[in-house]
Amino acid sequence: MAKYKVELTGVNTSKLEVLSNEEHLVLFEKMHQGDLSAKEKLINGNLKLVLSVLRKFYNTKANMDDLFQVGVIGLIKAIDNFDPSLGLRLSTYGIPLIIGEVKRFLRDNQSSVRVSRGLREFAYQILNYKEEFQLKNGIEPTYEEIAKHFNTTLFQICNALDSLKEPVSIFEPIYNDGGEPIYLEDQLAANKEVNEDRDMLLLLKKCLLKLKERERKILIDRYIVGKTQMEIADKLNISQAQVSRIEKNAIRSMQRMMK
Repeated sequence: MAKYKVELTGVNTSKLEVLSNEEHLVLFEKMHQGDLSAKEKLINGNLKLVLSVLRKFYNTKANMDDLFQVGVIGLIKAIDNFDPSLGLRLSTYGIPLIIGEVKRFLRDNQSSVRVSRGLREFAYQILNYKEEFQLKNGIEPTYEEIAKHFNTTLFQICNALDSLKEPVSIFEPIYNDGGEPIYLEDQLAANKEVNEDRDMLLLLKKCLLKLKERERKILIDRYIVGKTQMEIADKLNISQAQVSRIEKNAIRSMQRMMK
């Protein structure tokens, strides 16, 4: 059970709709055919996903109503860019974008360091370009490519990004056993507050794609979606011991690929 319940003004969160995986697929197909009502249904059917993310920010001084609106922006971005053919859940793709939007809001409104609005807006343009570039090409653009795209210098690019204090990167829940989820950024912060290693994250994704389909799905369900081995076993109609063995083999395979 969640440690905190997010309360929103004028919203009965207990009655929010939750879509099944099959409903997601049907609605995405309709949306990609131009059905705007399907997109609206996808948004309304995933508002609880935004609430689940907001629990992580319960102890901040920010107004939960404001954070909810910001989180919905992240959800809409996720829905606009999500590709169901990849075989992942919308939540897997959407959680990092929702967290990113909330963190940007908190950083802009609560940071003790003030920077010019123009510089901050330019930094967000850079981040948006990086996200679009990575979605299209599978890798992040180099600083040289970014500077060329904006017809500016490397110094101006670095200066703009530095104004945000910390880069926006992929934040994923890596463990959930019925309690509060543990996020990747929490693990990195605990490790002497090192910066996110984008190259390592990219390498992990490449290795994940090289695994057998069942191994890949089990690792995604375990460490991204947050399912237990028993839940996965029920889903695949196999034993918990088999899930454990496949999971261990998949991890060993990834370790060998990363050496």
